[in-house]
Amino acid sequence: MALDAAMLTGLVEGSDEEAWRVIINHAIDIAAKPLLPEKSTGEVIRREREIGLLDHFLSSSAWDLWQNFGSAVERTSDRLVRWWSEPYSAKAILILDGLSLRELPWLLQGAEQHGFTLHNVSAFASELPGETNEFARSLGFGSRSQLQNNGGGGAHRLQQTATETVDMPWKDCEALITAAQNWVFWHHWPDSKIHDGAVAGQGLDTLTRDAADQLTSADFWSFVEHLATGRRLVITSDHGYAATGYFPDAEGEVSQYLKSTFSSGRSAKGQGETGPFVPPVAMQIAGPHGDHRLAVGRWKWKSPGGYPTLTHGGLSLLEVLSPFVEITK
Repeated sequence: MALDAAMLTGLVEGSDEEAWRVIINHAIDIAAKPLLPEKSTGEVIRREREIGLLDHFLSSSAWDLWQNFGSAVERTSDRLVRWWSEPYSAKAILILDGLSLRELPWLLQGAEQHGFTLHNVSAFASELPGETNEFARSLGFGSRSQLQNNGGGGAHRLQQTATETVDMPWKDCEALITAAQNWVFWHHWPDSKIHDGAVAGQGLDTLTRDAADQLTSADFWSFVEHLATGRRLVITSDHGYAATGYFPDAEGEVSQYLKSTFSSGRSAKGQGETGPFVPPVAMQIAGPHGDHRLAVGRWKWKSPGGYPTLTHGGLSLLEVLSPFVEITK
């Protein structure tokens, strides 16, 4: 689906909030279409390229929208706190670390197949940079690890709740769910697979096959059902990821700047030069987690040990948007 004239008009003539609403809704429309496991790899890559048109628009013509992303798009952390204040008798949040819009179809199809009622499908903003502990701190936790073994404490923003964070098989996770009224459960998948599969020769196709296996498995949906029993459940993530193995190579001075600034990553802490490049390839962003420079758009570059094929922390749609799926059973 190309960017048609009506969509471009909506992007350039409305407010920043309206432009981002158009962009996010379009990305969800592309990503959420049903998938078949046997055809998922090629289809996810095709959708990757289609959403890439939006990234190209943002990085080449409308990069100022990125400057206002943090204020124009509600953060997932704030949305969760707002949702937590709703008068549901019991509630639960399942955070799948690093889950992106690419994996949204498996959640929607699985919820329908397993008899869940779907109340809301949307997407919200990661922290900037899109990193795990920044998200944890935005919810009032010291780090992700603080949630382990009901260690969330009394100072976070999701009171009162039992908490857990693990990287265990879904069947073992199910056994951890107690009868506590409210739950916040943070699982390390797929982020653990993202970093394991970010080496040369692996990447989006490998992760796509694993996502299809995990999110269509009986064990996963048994765990979800156990977590949702008697509770209203939101499935979301702290951030997405960039399939940098499919990004074009930066060249010349752009490549040198990106390499010297970001090494093998997508963000750099503190203030600094963003280069003379127009359109920009990096932006200075100030936010609740301090000053950072973030890589803009879809670039990769040569770096020691090879640039990873999957990563996060910069400014591209599929790494800064987190799915938000609300279900009951």
